[in-house]
Parts: sequence; structure tokens; C-alpha cells
Amino acid sequence: MQKPSFDPGLTQQYTAPFKRTINDDGTFNVRRHGSTWRDIHPYLYLVNLSWPKFIGIIVLAYTVVNVLFAAIYFSLGPGQLEGIHGKTDGERFLQMFFFSSHTLSTVGYGNIAPSGIPGNIVAAFEALAGVLGLAVATGLLFGRVSRPSAKLGFSDNVLVSPYQEGTSLQFRLVNRRPNNVMDVEARVMLMVVEEVNGVPKRRFEILKLERPSVLFLALTWTVVHPIDTDSPLYGKSIEDLRKMQAELLVMIKAFDDTFSQTVYASYSYRHDQFVWDKRFVPAFRVDEGGNLELDLRKIGEWA
Repeated sequence: MQKPSFDPGLTQQYTAPFKRTINDDGTFNVRRHGSTWRDIHPYLYLVNLSWPKFIGIIVLAYTVVNVLFAAIYFSLGPGQLEGIHGKTDGERFLQMFFFSSHTLSTVGYGNIAPSGIPGNIVAAFEALAGVLGLAVATGLLFGRVSRPSAKLGFSDNVLVSPYQEGTSLQFRLVNRRPNNVMDVEARVMLMVVEEVNGVPKRRFEILKLERPSVLFLALTWTVVHPIDTDSPLYGKSIEDLRKMQAELLVMIKAFDDTFSQTVYASYSYRHDQFVWDKRFVPAFRVDEGGNLELDLRKIGEWA
């Protein structure tokens, strides 16, 4: 019986070179096509957005809703809102826009109030929309701020450095935030392209690490893969790695003590990010008071 080949979920088929498998932000470099509106989950989309984009969407939605209700009030004609004293249509529309924002947020200053039945009906529905919208916005904010806060940082390069009596592959990892991260585990996988029976295929191999886990990530962790005779990198040069389109895929699993949740991080290094015969410079020191000082700016420095 033929032994099944190892595929971590990134396909062994080779059709063209990858730009890279994992982006710098840890996401997979996969662009999806053919999705329909049923495949879109607004909550997941908004929770995973960056803060500037999230705030921009909230402000845009708030503005659009108020403009829409202001247009409805304006279309009802004069007399439906008391306290509108604008001399031009533009001034009256602007006052209706502010009245809409007061109603939507349930502030209700009282300087403008609905008087007719149509105006009261629209104001009632807008107040309901404001209550529901506030609940949705609160849920989104809670979902964003309640996520685990660990932010793991990686060195910009992976080094091929002297190690004991041979060489090793090394990259450095750090927790960029002051919260406690414990029970950190690392899995490192090498992806290369090789010809099998004249057909190029991707091959994946888990690399053996000197230390696959640490209890604490208070300082830095240099993850080391010894390049011995059992390593798929043994005897390989930088030109060999380029021809094989080598890429190092890193998966990190840790426990965030602040939220009591497990966090994950992923990263990758292409063959052109390998630096040979260099060592990482120390990123921490002991000060005069006997305290450890960690300099995050030196995480990826080598010499």
C-alpha cells in the first residue's frame, strides 16, 4: 500500500510560482473569487477590519442613515416638524439632518419636534432604528476589544548561523505587548518545489526544532532548527533554495493569560529572506538595578 503524501492543506500541485504563501500580517495569500452575498458574514467582516476602516464604516453608515431620514422628513413637506426655521431648502435640510441625528441617538434636545402624524411615524421608526443600531455597534465594539490581545512579532529574516559543530536555521520571536503569554509552541514547515517523474510538485516537511516550546515568552525566543544530516536543508546553498522556491512556514500557538484564551500566529520566510553566516544580536540586557530590559527594536538585528 502506497504511503499517503503529506499535504498541510496548501496543495502539492504546482501550476506557477507563489509570490508567497503567508502574508506579512499572518493571513494566507489566497484571493477568493465566485463568492455570493450569502457567503458574506457582516459581523466577521467588521470584527476583523482594521480600526481605521471600522471607524470609517461606522461614521459613513451613521451619516448615510441620517441623510436618508432627513430626505424622508424633507419629502413630507412643511409643517411636519416644528422648530424648522431655515430660509432656504439647504438650511431646512441641514436642520432636518441634525434632528435626525438627535432622534437616531435618542438624545432629543427638544428644539425640533415632529407635529404631524407622518412626521411622528417616521420619527418613531427612526428611534427604533437608533436603538437597534446602538445595540449592533455595541456588540461589534465588544467583539473587537474582547479578542485576545497578544501580538507576536517575528524577525524580518531567518538566519543560517553556526550552531555547535555545524549550522542551524534560526528566527526570533517576541511578544510585542506587555501581557503574559505562556506555553508557547512552534511548528516550522519547509515548502519546496521538486520534480517527481518530470512533473514539478510542492513538497512539505516538518522541521525538527532544538526546542519546540517554551513556558514563557517574557523576552525573546530564538527558534532553532539544527541543519544536520537528517535535515532537508543539509548541503543546500542559497542558490539551491532559490531554485526550489523554498519558503519557511511558521505556526505559533500560545496561551494568553489576560483573556485566558489560546492565540495563534503564522508567518513565513521566502528564500530571499535567508541570511547566511550571521547571528542575532542580543535584544535584552540587565540594567544597573538588576532589571531585565527588552529592546523591541533589536528583535531582527543581526551581525
